[in-house]
Amino acid sequence: MMLKKSSAPLYKVLFLVTLLVALVISGLPLQHPKAATAISVSQAISSQNNSIQTVEGYVVGQPTGTTTVVTSNYPNDYALAIADTPTETNPSKMLYVQIPSTFRSGFGLQTNPTLKGKQIAATGNLTAYFSHPGLKNVTMMSKETSGTTDPTEPTNPPASSVEEYYSPAEGKTGTELKSALHNIIDDHTEISYSAVWDALRKTDEDPTNSNNIILLYTGRSQGKFTNGSGSNDWNREHVWAKSHGDFGTSMGAGTDIHHLRPTDMSVNSTRNNLDFDNGGKEHTEALGNYYDSDSWEPRDEVKGDVARMLFYMAVRYEGDVSDEPDLELNNVVNNGSAPYHGKLSVLLQWHQQDPVDASERRRNEIIYSDYQHNRNPFIDHPEWVSAIWN
Repeated sequence: MMLKKSSAPLYKVLFLVTLLVALVISGLPLQHPKAATAISVSQAISSQNNSIQTVEGYVVGQPTGTTTVVTSNYPNDYALAIADTPTETNPSKMLYVQIPSTFRSGFGLQTNPTLKGKQIAATGNLTAYFSHPGLKNVTMMSKETSGTTDPTEPTNPPASSVEEYYSPAEGKTGTELKSALHNIIDDHTEISYSAVWDALRKTDEDPTNSNNIILLYTGRSQGKFTNGSGSNDWNREHVWAKSHGDFGTSMGAGTDIHHLRPTDMSVNSTRNNLDFDNGGKEHTEALGNYYDSDSWEPRDEVKGDVARMLFYMAVRYEGDVSDEPDLELNNVVNNGSAPYHGKLSVLLQWHQQDPVDASERRRNEIIYSDYQHNRNPFIDHPEWVSAIWN
């Protein structure tokens, strides 16, 4: 009887040992596979398949557009361009690395300009960034020292919520709030006007058809690549008319996708540089939109969207940088080329009439995470509109 009692657990132990040995011999994994050894930048560029990889390369600058990499006067700490050689100058041979907030103080070039020319390693998803081969969702960054990797732990905790982003604005109202918000959303990553096409294909994607985008004024779902100069093609509408401040299509206000939207070519032509107000005759193609000689009224579904885009522009662009306009809202129309846009009292009504919706929130997140790395505060905090313009 004693032998039978002691042999049962021994049998179980022997069975488990045998099973483990069999698993090892068979080559079955006993844990989740880790990323393979580091790959080169050229390999990463040719393998944009969203796989998780560790990439080694030399820091050669900061990308600010699809084909633009700056090598000095870095605008912020949000991105790196790395290459297989420290002297590379051709953007097509560079990988653009998105730097999450946890690593910016240690790897952002504005804070660490001497990092240029140094070798680093980063682990993340191989996927497009700035419409260019990239590495995103980075979970590890390290500096190479004498052939060995010096892993760097995050120096700042990740923002627990959007509220941390806006913490400098807490408790403020009026001009103090406007100034605080400007400082928060200022110095965003700028993209080129040509890069706006691809950005809008993502920010304004039709949630029910990933091959299409939604046009702002008509609400029409249309193929992403039907952009052009034809009457029913879509183009890039500056909601804050680019002649109001005469900033054109230059990087900055002219390419800020918080106020650039896809619109029907002919409808955009009719809207032209009109201020916003109620009334007029209905547009024959963009039903629900009205216009007269000095103003444009968008359809009800996007009235609030338009208002919040203009509120953003009036806060983001304060003229505190030599090549940026000082944009302000006023309560008139026919503003012409002056850096003003109206009509403020109507925009405030539209903001209340058409509250923030899911499409605005989604768009705000994409612009923040994938392109400009700044947010529209009036989407996140609609109550701040009345705290500034009361």
